[in-house]
Amino acid sequence: MTTILVVEDEQPVCDLVRVYLEKESFTVETAHDGREALAKLEQGRYDLILLDIMLPEVDGWAICKEVRKSSSTPIIMLTAKSEEFDRVLGLELGADDYISKPFSPREMVARVKAVLRRAQGAGKAQREVLNYPQLMLDKAANRVEVAGEEVQLTPREFELLWFLASRPERVFTREQLLESVWGYQYLGDARTVDTHVRRLREKLRPAGISYIKTIWGKGYKFEVNQN
Repeated sequence: MTTILVVEDEQPVCDLVRVYLEKESFTVETAHDGREALAKLEQGRYDLILLDIMLPEVDGWAICKEVRKSSSTPIIMLTAKSEEFDRVLGLELGADDYISKPFSPREMVARVKAVLRRAQGAGKAQREVLNYPQLMLDKAANRVEVAGEEVQLTPREFELLWFLASRPERVFTREQLLESVWGYQYLGDARTVDTHVRRLREKLRPAGISYIKTIWGKGYKFEVNQN
């Protein structure tokens, strides 16, 4: 049974989201302010969090940051359509996706399913391991080790790193990465890829090797030869 926590202070929006998710046989719990959300996150375990940014008590950014201290639970942020800064900050804090308000309930369900597929797919995968100097990726365990130490990645970060690392030396445009890693018609912009690459580079930095290379005017590649 898949359980989703919906954190939204606008009751009509919360009710709408609940109706559409329950139609898809998801179990839905709700919280209407930031403190209630944090309390529920301490007490329960969820497969996905649908998180509004503008909340009473504690905002969505703070909640996202708190969750990412100890968990890779998928997070989809709800943002105002015109607030690009909100979307970028949410991604930088570790959100896996965002949905702009006002949104189509069907689009919301599609995005929830897509994020869940990627998060849950690792457990069903055959054991595949990639080893590079100072870097190990275990797809089945959704595990990354940098310089021998485990590093926590969000499901989206892991998928992006795995996609590049399993295709070394190939250059991919931002649009190709959006299509291949995000896995559906993404309505955002290509800078989403830049944000995730920046986060990955920060997390790989302890290895002292920058595997993800920017190819100016084209995109990115995973470069094995560091000479």
